[in-house]
Amino acid sequence: MTIKILGPGCAKCKTLANTVEEIVKTGGYNAQIIKVEDIMEIMNYNVISTPALVVNENIEIKGRVPGWEEIKSILEKYKE
Repeated sequence: MTIKILGPGCAKCKTLANTVEEIVKTGGYNAQIIKVEDIMEIMNYNVISTPALVVNENIEIKGRVPGWEEIKSILEKYKE
């Protein structure tokens, strides 16, 4: 699974990235985490408000930092 965190590096973006990394590590997910900070690349996803969570090129969350359980349930849908 490929997980992308879209955001320019703001505090909310870092919080989302850290939470996702922790869930992947503790949950035993086979995932690659990519932080996308380039504004032009973020705009390719039609995301106006960051942070955004993209899993396997599907935008799952945008404009907010979801809680641990919400992120985990999203990742479960893509678990291999």
